[in-house]
Amino acid sequence: MGKYQYSDEEQKSVNVLKYQDDQLKILKDDAQARTEQISTEIDFLESQLKDLGIDPKSAKPYFHENNKRKIMILPSWEKLCAEAELAVGNQCELESIFSQSELESNEKAICQLREEYSQIHRLDKTDVAISAIAAIIGAAVDILLVGIPKKGPDGLEAAPLSDFIRKKFDEAFPEDEMEKLANSNESKVPFDAQDNRNTTIPVEGLSAYYHRLLSLGHDPLLGFAVGVFDILTGRMTTIDKKGKIVSQVMENYADRKESDIFSALAKQIYHFKSDITTSMGLPAPLMGLFNLFQFGSIGEYEQTIAEIVQGMYFEGYDFIHFCSMSIPVMLTEVIVRVAYALKRIKEGNKLKDSIPFSLDRSKNPKLATMLFIAHSGAAAINVGKVYFSQNPMAINYPQWIAFAKYSYKQLKWAIIEKPAARNAYIEGKLFEEWKDLELELNAYFDDFSKDYLVVFE
Repeated sequence: MGKYQYSDEEQKSVNVLKYQDDQLKILKDDAQARTEQISTEIDFLESQLKDLGIDPKSAKPYFHENNKRKIMILPSWEKLCAEAELAVGNQCELESIFSQSELESNEKAICQLREEYSQIHRLDKTDVAISAIAAIIGAAVDILLVGIPKKGPDGLEAAPLSDFIRKKFDEAFPEDEMEKLANSNESKVPFDAQDNRNTTIPVEGLSAYYHRLLSLGHDPLLGFAVGVFDILTGRMTTIDKKGKIVSQVMENYADRKESDIFSALAKQIYHFKSDITTSMGLPAPLMGLFNLFQFGSIGEYEQTIAEIVQGMYFEGYDFIHFCSMSIPVMLTEVIVRVAYALKRIKEGNKLKDSIPFSLDRSKNPKLATMLFIAHSGAAAINVGKVYFSQNPMAINYPQWIAFAKYSYKQLKWAIIEKPAARNAYIEGKLFEEWKDLELELNAYFDDFSKDYLVVFE
């Protein structure tokens, strides 16, 4: 570690501290010598009094009253800096005013403050247990109640919770009403071509089965940007099965354009609504971007990642299944946050200080780490589910999104934010101690100078 580089003002302060430390040592040595001299003189005078038959202890002290106040002249900061630089130079280090034992004591105090800060953020056994239990419960719900979708005689089927969610979507968006909406001009969009008969540039893989996966306007997230743009410009933006990005004007669908953004946004929402419960429904958010991943050699057929994802969508890995898979992830999140809040209240914290919404570590120092552990555990269990089933349909996409989110935050905290926050904590504690010392010194100076007339140069 290199030598600390002081700023100009810091260097002046260090020079003054070194200068005054040297002066104090000189005064201490002089005071000790003077004390020894006075003690010798007192012993001599006491012996003289005894020779004269006078008891020193019975002698009355004599005081000379002098009502005139003494003058104390204090130098200006500039003058003091100049004197210090002249006496000790301009390259002093703060460590030079401490002895080796004092330096070791200072380092020990800093280490204790670091440990104190780490203790605030360190998880105890209960915190780890909460995270582990949340991960296990979330993963259990995913395995037992969400399951893996497969095509049955009545459409897509999975585990009870997943079937329940799909049924609720069917009830909320009845098939006959969705057909009427799909056939109305309110929901017709230029990016809804189901094959290449209406395209100028052929799109590899465009069909009734895959057009929603390939067209970015059908993405539940990207659609609000790309889809609205396509409606305003009469275009269709796709990533085909080979990973090629194509944005083309749909001349045969010119009547589906809208001239203002609010009408385009309304048409986008209506189109989402009409497609959400179809047999090949909306893809999971950002699922279409996986068409760009034209690499990998996975499984018996040595498929690329793009081909794996395309197969998953064909088998029923759609937006509704994504919603079903989100429930165990939300359950993990809720368990950790609620348990964290209850533990904080039990530890004596106020209710308003225990609300587990914010991930700000100054307010909830352990919450983000607990969520990271819980979602890491749930993601690890999902790895096991995929491994033993040998089925990519077992991948819990929302869980991996949550894991990626908290992993990024945890890594950022550990590498960037924690060292800065720890230093700020230590500096704050030292500043508090310095303010207490400053108040004590001011009180001492006021008491010392009460009989003086203080003059500042």
